[in-house]
Order: sequence, then C-alpha cells, then structure tokens
Amino acid sequence: MNIATTKSHSKNFSIPNILTVGRIAAIPVVVGCVYVQSILDGPLWLRWVALAVFITAAITDWLDGYYARIWDQQSAFGRMLDPIADKLLVASCLLMLAADNSIHGWTLWAAVVILCREILVSGLREYLAALRVSVPVTKLAKWKTTVQLVAIGFLIAGEAGERIIPATTLIGIVLLWISAIVTIYTGWDYFRAGIHHLIEEDEVLHVPGANLDDVGVPADRLDVADAHEFGDDREAGFP
Repeated sequence: MNIATTKSHSKNFSIPNILTVGRIAAIPVVVGCVYVQSILDGPLWLRWVALAVFITAAITDWLDGYYARIWDQQSAFGRMLDPIADKLLVASCLLMLAADNSIHGWTLWAAVVILCREILVSGLREYLAALRVSVPVTKLAKWKTTVQLVAIGFLIAGEAGERIIPATTLIGIVLLWISAIVTIYTGWDYFRAGIHHLIEEDEVLHVPGANLDDVGVPADRLDVADAHEFGDDREAGFP
C-alpha cells in the first residue's frame, strides 16, 4: 500500500465522514421514537428523544463540512455520502410525520413538493456532475434548508412541545409551507440550469468532432439558486 492510498483510506475514515455516517445512523432512531410514541401509543418523552437526536444530526451536517475544510479532509466518499445523508434525513422524517398525522390535509402538499424537488435535484445533480459543472451554494439555499430543519424539529416535538409552547405544531406547519415555497423557487432555478446544459449538449453533439467535454462551463457563468441543500460547502463546487 503506497502513501497516496494510505492517505485516501485515512480520509474515508476521517471525523467528517464519521459524522456523516452518524447522521444516517440517527435516522432509524428518530423515526423509531416517533413511530413508537404516535403509532404504538408510547410515552410522550420519546418525542423529546427524537427531537434531541434530530437536532444532533442536523448539527453534524454543519460540523462535517466545517471540519473537512479546516483539517483538509475532503474526500470523494464524503462528497458522495453527505448530500445523500441530508436527503435521507429530511425524507424519512417527513414520511414519518405524515404517517403519524402531524402533517395532514393541505400540508401534505408542502411535503410532496419538498420530496419531489429532492428527487429532481438528485437527477439533475448526476447529470450536471457528468458534465463537470460546478454549482455554487447560495445564501437563499442555506436559509431554505435552515427553515426546513426548524420546521421538522417543531413537528417532531409535536404533542410534547404543545405542553410548553401551545402553537408548536402550527409553527412547524407554517415554516414547512415557507420552506416549500422557497423550494419551488430554488428547484426551478436548478431545473433551468439543467435544461440550459441539456440544450447546450445537444448543440455540441451536432458539431463535427465535438465531444461532451466541450459542454462544461465554469461556475461563475451559472445562475443557480441551489446545489447542496444543507450548504456545508464540504467541497468546492458540485456536491
């Protein structure tokens, strides 16, 4: 095993990547606690356990990117797993909250919008990554993610939170709608960028002697509102 291989191996098992894996491991704990409390009529304190684990998981998303930058521990494994962990956390919590009726009625549409956008973003990410297109993270995307996480946190607290703050669930629903509205805007910008490069690729393919390498463009020529929902900037460019 040479030095380069050893360094790559150590980066894969770095603290930032361990935090990311921990975020995925937290998902069944959060979902399980909410399930037992709401579906199986378990004790109300399980909501607080779920909320504590969820908050910890959300914080690790900022920490893994922060430590990866200051310790120079960016890795391909981290770039691949980080956005996956983020989406798994959000999607799992939204589905569980819908199952326990915390999200119901018209509010289900807000959750549907967020989940559909996650699928759209994942598909476009793969497409743009193949073109080696770098997409910068904007402040709007970071604020959207923050509001989304806070909304889910309030909804996880649910009935337990109502005993301290009477409007806990209502606050969560309002914040979820705000997040969904911003999600539509950022998702549209992302989709527009994908269509732009799709058209550009088709034009290049019709030029004799051209190849896909001619399609990629620098990040400063893009106007895209979102790349990585949680915006920890673990890597320079595309997540």
